[in-house]
Amino acid sequence: MAKIIGGIGTSHIPTIMHVFDTHTNTGPYWEPFNEGIKPLRKWVKEKKPDVCIIVYNDHGSNFSLKNVIPFGLGLAKEYLPADEGYGRRPVPTFQGHPELSCHLAEHFNEKEFDVAMSFELDVDHGFSVPASIMFGEDCQEWPCKFIPLYVGVVQYPQPKGNRCYNLGRAIREAVDSFPEDITVAIVGTGGLSHQLQGPRAGLINQEYDKKWLDGLINDPETTKDISVTELIRETGSEGAEAIMWLTMRGALDKNVKTTYRFNHTPVSNTNYSLVILENE
Repeated sequence: MAKIIGGIGTSHIPTIMHVFDTHTNTGPYWEPFNEGIKPLRKWVKEKKPDVCIIVYNDHGSNFSLKNVIPFGLGLAKEYLPADEGYGRRPVPTFQGHPELSCHLAEHFNEKEFDVAMSFELDVDHGFSVPASIMFGEDCQEWPCKFIPLYVGVVQYPQPKGNRCYNLGRAIREAVDSFPEDITVAIVGTGGLSHQLQGPRAGLINQEYDKKWLDGLINDPETTKDISVTELIRETGSEGAEAIMWLTMRGALDKNVKTTYRFNHTPVSNTNYSLVILENE
């Protein structure tokens, strides 16, 4: 049977995409970040997941404001890196796992989650940056298959954290019942605190981020009920992306061990955060 081997939470900052692709992630500004992500690369190299489910938000590459959806699932055989105005990223095409994707879709339907299904998706930095952070900026071929799981946090109203958490629980049930003997890692992306526009542009709230991340790890049943309004107030308009980490957390056991945790501020205008969780 399939098995979830762990959960990863990571920011998906687009600046990381640019410095990776231009090989300019050097010097004192980037060295703490470069060192901080090495344990994640070591972990995925040792664990060798067969499939990575990446929970991300699209930034207009597929879903415009004409088509706002709360959740979306990729069912394709492959996914191209999106052109976000600079051309497609010079990274390999992401190979999908349609069999597991269809199994997830069927289980979501049984659990009464209305999830849009896409047989063609171009995945932007919200998806590809976490993959590069995990497997290296010079990866010539991705060592696993991928499933994109979209969460609509860009346009109000965003899904509640509780709903994201319950979606993660549905993912766990679906993976546990999938008959193929594969290992799965689930990745929650986005956040933590940052705001890109308006009078509060550049907002970073490290103290709140730490408290929220402590709760995500140790008390998810309480943390899932924190409102999106509170997240926006405390961590900025884009800080609401953190609810996607709750999808990852919902797919794990109630009690987890923190294999690795790293924060570095700032990366661009964001409190870069990374965590690896494994079931006890």
